[in-house]
Amino acid sequence: MKKKFLVGMIAAGALLTLAACGSNDASSSSSSSKNLSGKIIAGGSTALQPLAQQSSTEFMAKNPSVQVTVQGGGSGVGLTQVAAGSFQIGNSDIFAEEKSGIDASAITDHKVAVVGFAPIVNAKLDVKNLTSQQLQDVFTGKVTNWKEVGGSDQKITVIGRTEGSGTRVNFDQFALGGATEVKGPTQDASGSVVQMVGQTPGAISYVALSYVETSKEIKSVSIDGVAPTEKNVVTNDYKVWSYEHMYTNSKRETAADKAFIKYVANNEKDIKKLGYIPISDMKVERDAEGNITQK
Repeated sequence: MKKKFLVGMIAAGALLTLAACGSNDASSSSSSSKNLSGKIIAGGSTALQPLAQQSSTEFMAKNPSVQVTVQGGGSGVGLTQVAAGSFQIGNSDIFAEEKSGIDASAITDHKVAVVGFAPIVNAKLDVKNLTSQQLQDVFTGKVTNWKEVGGSDQKITVIGRTEGSGTRVNFDQFALGGATEVKGPTQDASGSVVQMVGQTPGAISYVALSYVETSKEIKSVSIDGVAPTEKNVVTNDYKVWSYEHMYTNSKRETAADKAFIKYVANNEKDIKKLGYIPISDMKVERDAEGNITQK
């Protein structure tokens, strides 16, 4: 009986020791994030801005000693400023290799999500689909009235994006086949584009899918009969999409920077809720040259 009692006591002691170690490890793991501190400016892509903004609010609540400021300005601004050290994180819809004047080897790429880009028109316009050629003709100014592409007799107003826009780079490359957009009114922020298209009869532009549902005054347009949806993006049936990148300066990257980026990339709830696609859901991969490979 004494032996059984002794064995029982030893076993119980071992379990208590393991539990204590586990508790200490959990506490250590939990407190490590609480010890993060610093200031982060994450700026650039307005397509990524809603996800970065929502994630920053949640991240700061969990890490009160870290201050995260999310700005827009366009992918070009994000890449330029993170390379210069003015931003801790440069948000971009394009690879750094696609931006002239940027030393891609000096900044580190972190892909956090995928986003599709859709042509959008004023909601009152009776156009639901355009062929690739029709889309190119509209945005290059070859076609100037909607009746020429199956719509009503109404003037087309093309609203473009500024030169530094990653959304523009992707749309011109994958939707317009590299064609040059007609000169006209431009906007540098996705929210402003939605508002302007919604207020302008006969208007057309393009935004990230994360903005399509933000206004009832606009609607998306299919290309060659393929709708700009998550289901079609993940298989590359709908080809107008890109990665959302969060670049860091390789020489200045901090623990707080890396923790915030990791939080954004793992924030699947908000990624899906806000109209983005988790990278893990993609059936294909795309490189900086635009080449597609199956996963």
